[in-house]
Amino acid sequence: MSDHCSPTFSDLATRLGFSCEEAGGLVEVRNPAALENWTLPVLEWMIVLGAVLALVYAILRLRRHGDPTNLVLWFGATAFLFVIEPPIYFPATFGTEEYLGTMFAHNVFTVDFLWGRLPLYIVAIYPLMATLAFEIVRMLGVFRRYGVFLGAVCVGFVHHAFYEIFDQLGPQLRWWEWTLDNKVNMPFLDSVPLPSVVVFAALWPMSLALCVQFFVGRHVDAGRHFSGLELVWRTVVIGLTASVGVFVLPLPATVFGMGSDTVRGFLYAAELVAVTVVAIPLLARQWSRLRSSAADVPPYSNDFVRTYAVVYLAVMGVLWAAALPDFFGAVDGVTDDGDPIGNLWYTLACFAVAILSVAATFTVPRGSSDEQSAPAIGADPVAQAT
Repeated sequence: MSDHCSPTFSDLATRLGFSCEEAGGLVEVRNPAALENWTLPVLEWMIVLGAVLALVYAILRLRRHGDPTNLVLWFGATAFLFVIEPPIYFPATFGTEEYLGTMFAHNVFTVDFLWGRLPLYIVAIYPLMATLAFEIVRMLGVFRRYGVFLGAVCVGFVHHAFYEIFDQLGPQLRWWEWTLDNKVNMPFLDSVPLPSVVVFAALWPMSLALCVQFFVGRHVDAGRHFSGLELVWRTVVIGLTASVGVFVLPLPATVFGMGSDTVRGFLYAAELVAVTVVAIPLLARQWSRLRSSAADVPPYSNDFVRTYAVVYLAVMGVLWAAALPDFFGAVDGVTDDGDPIGNLWYTLACFAVAILSVAATFTVPRGSSDEQSAPAIGADPVAQAT
């Protein structure tokens, strides 16, 4: 689709190893062995498998326990994707060229949509990452103890840790490439735009979690049942409202930092610090409370998320290990192959937060499968099915 191949996107595609003019159509399937490098299919299938299993879990959770929260979260995250991503991929078509320009280009993977713009794994990563972060916070009983807003802040914090492990590695392994001179991307934290570090890693999942818990989760916790029609309109509202939240939450940086990359970077960082300062003591306090008081046994358990969070961290650990030789051989932040490297210290901190978050779910008491007092109470339905 050459009419959508702007000079900037064509240049990014060429550097990633494919031709914009020849990048398929609405759907294109490729040989996974013919991709840019072996890490692309490994990442792709790990993410896609996780998203499919998360959807299966969500359906079983609804059928066996009457709890639609996971299903609404899954489809709400997907709805958010289709609201946010198309204007980024086709700024000329959506009239956002002057403001957004071409921010980045994904590499081509085994399955791609929209003329090489949207890999299948990107569709899958939204609901998977949202499920992992939301369910970790939910298993720790944060929403029930501290309410919708503070629970959502904790989801944003946990999601940020999981996402930045992936975000800081992608440019080096050619999963995507950023436009370095696009003002919307600035300032950068090594190879990653700070807006990505803050907005897409922390603020959008925070916005989504707040909407899911406000419109569905808190009502389920109170014992309410929803009809199919109610769930459909609430899911649509969640996707749209969460999208609005992504524009509202970063407003201090986008408005007051318009004239200065330094000011904008400071304000983005300040928002992330605020999320961190709230989430860390709250999560630590709740974990300690669950460990010390039998009366505070969390009413909800999700063995799928416990297990797949470990799988995600293990696979990302292997991918990072494979990238380290080139990382340490980089000069001025660029490898011998010309690929920019991420921030290793920041990634290690994110690994530590993600590992501690997952470990916390293994070290607190688990809700009993015999409890019937609320639809959100019970053991993992996937485990029961097996």
